[in-house]
Amino acid sequence: MNVRNSTHAHGIHVVRDGPREAPPVLLVHGSGASGASWGPVAGLLAGRHDVVRVDLPGCGQSPLAPSYAVPGQAARVAAVLDGLGLRQVVVAGHSSGGYVATSLLEQRPDLVRSLALVSTGPSLGALLPQPWLIRALSAPPLGPLLWRVRSDALIRKGISATTARPVAIPDDAVAELRNIGYRTFREILRENSAYVAERSVPARLAGLGRPVLVVFGAADPRWNPRSAHEYDVVPGVRVEMLPGVGHIPLFEAPEPTSELLLRFAAA
Repeated sequence: MNVRNSTHAHGIHVVRDGPREAPPVLLVHGSGASGASWGPVAGLLAGRHDVVRVDLPGCGQSPLAPSYAVPGQAARVAAVLDGLGLRQVVVAGHSSGGYVATSLLEQRPDLVRSLALVSTGPSLGALLPQPWLIRALSAPPLGPLLWRVRSDALIRKGISATTARPVAIPDDAVAELRNIGYRTFREILRENSAYVAERSVPARLAGLGRPVLVVFGAADPRWNPRSAHEYDVVPGVRVEMLPGVGHIPLFEAPEPTSELLLRFAAA
């Protein structure tokens, strides 16, 4: 039976879609976003999978946390999967959600069957000069001021600054972005950078022995699209480029992205 339910567990808001008897897929969002950012893709996956979306601490409908360090976030996600009784999960992370997904595999390989990374920057050296609106929103001196007066229109402009084509942005994704505070957002960014600065994502994955899919927009304005091939050091990795797509394939190309994930999960 195809069922949706929403709950809180271990300090994380969880939304679950699809038949409970189907193979499980966990979807992890990027910095400051929420599980709602996966909405267009989750709907396409739920016909064949038990789809679990989380709001990481301090994001969406999840409460604040004492720390936003990536390993701690991954430990909370592991506790959620334990509570749901799920094992051998296909885990997909968008952008920095891929760091939490990678840390989950590092800590709890028993939980992770395979790993899909969508627009996940492999190393700090792959970061491009950011669009001006993203810079303004995410750093002093303008960041704290703009944050207090953010409108839905400004939030939509911020999202669109990282895409390469016009996108339909779900209303719930915008609404949940309004929930995150500026200081929390800055701390999440700092901890995400610390995680990848300590060791690159490809280096972390190279010896973990799980199938890995990497999906990149060929016109990503945040991370150098050519950096997707830094993942080539991971044995058996599959790298897929989406032409004309920017940093958010979840909004820009939900059908091709979902098809890649479905094929990967079925392999």
